[in-house]
Order: sequence, then C-alpha cells, then structure tokens
Amino acid sequence: MQAFRHGGNRAEWAKVAGVFPQELVDFSASINPLGPPPSVLSALQGALPEIAYYPDPHYIELRRALGEFYGVDPQCLLPGNGAAELLTWLARDLAALSATVLLRPAFADYDRALHSFHASLVSISILEPEFATKVLEIDQPDRKGLLLNNPHNPTGQLLNKGWIIECLQRFALVVIDEAFMDFLDPPSSCLDMVENYTNLVVLRSLTKFFSLAGLRLGCVIAHPDRIKKWQNWRDPWPVNSLAAAAGIAVVQDREFPAKTRAWLAPSRLDLETRIGQLPEFSPLPSRANFLLVRTKIPSPQLQMHLAKEHKILVRDCSTFPELGQNYIRLAVLTAREHQLLQDALQSSRHLLDRSCS
Repeated sequence: MQAFRHGGNRAEWAKVAGVFPQELVDFSASINPLGPPPSVLSALQGALPEIAYYPDPHYIELRRALGEFYGVDPQCLLPGNGAAELLTWLARDLAALSATVLLRPAFADYDRALHSFHASLVSISILEPEFATKVLEIDQPDRKGLLLNNPHNPTGQLLNKGWIIECLQRFALVVIDEAFMDFLDPPSSCLDMVENYTNLVVLRSLTKFFSLAGLRLGCVIAHPDRIKKWQNWRDPWPVNSLAAAAGIAVVQDREFPAKTRAWLAPSRLDLETRIGQLPEFSPLPSRANFLLVRTKIPSPQLQMHLAKEHKILVRDCSTFPELGQNYIRLAVLTAREHQLLQDALQSSRHLLDRSCS
C-alpha cells in the first residue's frame, strides 16, 4: 500500500487489517479523544434544517464567535474548510516572495500547498541544535517568508516566543500554524501580536482540539487587507452550515477546554512512561497531544504488524524524509488505549530480530 502522508486513514487501514474502521484504535491522528463535546452534537441537531439553504458567505456569526474566543477583531479572521484549505491561500502569498524558509520535518500539506504555486523553498532541520540561529542568519530575509508550526509537528517542540519576534522583525512574512496550540496550558500563542505585526499570519484549527476532523473547520488571523484578498480568491461558501453551527457552539463551551487541558498532561505522561519502559522505543519530550517515538523496529514494518495483528494504527514517520524508518508518532489517548498499545508493542519485539537478520 502506498504511504499516506497523513494520519487517520482508517478506511484504508481497515481493509489491510480486515476489520471495520470503527474497530481500529487510532493513534495515528492527533485528535482529542474526549470529544466531540455535547454542545457540538446539540448544535448539529438544531442546524439540520439549514442544510436546505446556502450559508452566509460572510460568516458573520461564526467570525464573531471565533473572534471572541481568540480575542481578535472579526475583521482580522477568516474561517475555512479546515486549516488545509487556508494553507492554500497562505502558500499563494508566500510563493510571491523570493523563497519560503521551512523547518523540517514538516507537515506534508505545507509542501503540497507551496508546490502548487511553484514556491522556492529553503529547508532547515529543527532537529539540529542551532536551527534557530540558522533561521535568523538567512540571507535577505526581508524578501523571504517563514512558515512555522508551533507546537511543532511531529516533534511536539514549542518554539520560543522571543525568537519568533526576532523573526518577525526580519522576514517579509511569517506564517505560524498553531493547530495544536489550544492543548497548551497556558497557551503560548502569537495571536496577541497580529495587531502589531502586519507581516504575521496565524493559522488555527478547531478540528483537533474539539474533535471535529470530519466537519473540517479552521481559521486564519491576519491583517484585514490580507483577509479581504483571500476572501476574493476562494470559493463563496467554503464552510458548510453544519460546520459553522458547530464552530459557533463549541467556542462558547467553557467546560470542554478546561476538561481537556486537565486531562492532557497526566495522560501524556502516562503514555510516555509506558512507551519508555520498552527498550526498543524512546519517546521524545513533547508539549502537544502526541509523542514522536524513536523505534529500533523499522516503522513501516511496525505499523503493518500493529494494524494486522492488534487493530492498532500508528503514524509511520518514514513519510517525513528527515526521519526515515526510525520514528513513529503516537496520539495521546486514554489509559485503557495506552495499555493496549503497550501490550502490542511488547509483543512486537520479535520484529527487531527479524529486521536485523
């Protein structure tokens, strides 16, 4: 099977494992296991009659709700059909510059979007100790863009906010994908800097934190002139009525975010501790709701074995060229699911002997 450059491809892996998609324990997509919250399900029920009509093309109510949630002017905010759709317009702006600096390993959709507009790329490995210095020493940054992911995917590393400010003072355009920022307590977002830096764009996703991956909902925060330009570039109704209703409801839910943030730290420690007890696997420190894990068993072989023999799906990081077959990524789930994974990995140790023979 051809490697899929994202997690969460349950339909394809269910065929491989010979099970229904619902039978898979999915560690490959970093989605909050506590959701979706009841507020979303109630909002979806109430919005069902609206599917007979076109959504508001200006998404006034949704923008107002998201603006209040993120603490920004709704005129600086544009909702989209998931963060992936908005990446397309970000890439179009970045491609107009002489080059875009990208920290690698990187989310696959960055390359997809940037290559769509024939952008020139400069790659710097975040795995190198001096990566931050190398970014600041880039030649002619005032003609280049910088695309960051914070917390970084797949390493879970949190970028220093002071360093980001230095980048904003040098680069023509800085785009920060904060898809996992809502999980942090306290957050370290750059949303409070959008008003002062017209060259800053912040991308946010609601699908991961609020478990809305199937609905597709995200937003971008930037200067109003940039927002208006992107609005004119894209389709009139990128966000469907159900996703808009869910978004309005979920950002008014105060209980679910608090519950999630209280859950994450001990649950991440539980997963890290369990995996760290196995000599074949070494989890890296993470601030996000996932762990990057170094494996002595080749990751494609391990992924296939876990799916077929244990109905467990993990993210094979060999699709990140910088990581090769030495890493898997694991979402933080529940203690029960962590135990299933620990047992499955324990029983997979014989694969190491086979890969070395």
